[in-house]
Amino acid sequence: MKNNLLNMLKKELREMFRDKKSLSMMLIIPFMIPLLVIGMSALFESQVNKSVDEYNKIGFSYELTEVEKNILQELQIEDISKEEQELEEDYKNKEIDLYITKEGNKYTIHGENNETTSYAMSLVDNYFTLYKEYLQREYLSENNISAEDVLSIINVEKDIQDADNYFTSYIINYAFLFIIMAITVSATYPSTDTTAGEKERGTLETLLTFPIRSKDIIIGKFLSVTLSSVITGVISLILTIVSLSVANNMFEIYEGINLMLSGESIIFASLVIIAYSFLISGLCIAIASHSKTFKEAQSALTPLTFISFFPGVIAFMIKISSSALLSLVPFLNFALLFTDITAGNVNYLYIFLMLLSTIVIICLVLGIIIKQYKSEKILFT
Repeated sequence: MKNNLLNMLKKELREMFRDKKSLSMMLIIPFMIPLLVIGMSALFESQVNKSVDEYNKIGFSYELTEVEKNILQELQIEDISKEEQELEEDYKNKEIDLYITKEGNKYTIHGENNETTSYAMSLVDNYFTLYKEYLQREYLSENNISAEDVLSIINVEKDIQDADNYFTSYIINYAFLFIIMAITVSATYPSTDTTAGEKERGTLETLLTFPIRSKDIIIGKFLSVTLSSVITGVISLILTIVSLSVANNMFEIYEGINLMLSGESIIFASLVIIAYSFLISGLCIAIASHSKTFKEAQSALTPLTFISFFPGVIAFMIKISSSALLSLVPFLNFALLFTDITAGNVNYLYIFLMLLSTIVIICLVLGIIIKQYKSEKILFT
């Protein structure tokens, strides 16, 4: 019996490694991860280190005092003084980033809600803060009141602890989600070929006539697809670690931050990836087995790619925390555990529950398929 299973596994692996499409899915897709990590890091840095010249053109519809001009110069704000209608036209033509009108002591900042405006607004807010402080000091001085006693009536000290770098968690988590997607895509093609593909070619019917147990056939196919997924996952993880190391030394936004994962984190992250590879391979085999043609199986498996990806995206966006209950939820548990593990928070109970949930689902799925292969119903579904 063991020889039958081993021979079945060898057959599936031989066919898989001979197929150029299977190999390309397994080996090429992971190389997109360095592009993701480096590309997103470059995008973040370009936003953080945006030059002040890109958003410092501010229009004023009134005459500025020498004090105001000095403050503007200090803040590197380029002032454009024109009539309100002219400033409105300049803003529409994107020649200025914001413009300000004045009526008595009321100042109105005009603009639209976009990225450039948000940067320009930060400059204008600083300008008004400094100008308002100057006017307050002048008023107090004219009334023989100590400005320091009034404006410095309380002292505030800041003791803010460094939190995790937002860009760090963003990059690491989205790299993992891409690993998940790569593993899913890697499992899709071989599982389709070894089930619906064999059915379409007529080789599955011949295979079922051999003196091999249905259990050996399914497990052999399952293990071959799982091996493909694990190889993709491991390569993806290695490339992620290398990419993080390169990005850590390349971009200023990671200055003082260590992007590298600890040895313990790498071990448990690998465990999560392997567990996911087993789960997705079993699900792909199950779905593809119920398709009559290769094309039909591919269509049926397409939603699985999105199902595997979006729970992690949603969890990261709304900051869902791990729990014992969520550790049992397929797909979501992998993303939550990976986030905790890479942050250095390894919870053995949650990992155990994730493994337990995965094993139960795989056993149920494979059990159902094996029964169908035994009755040969699979040939007619």
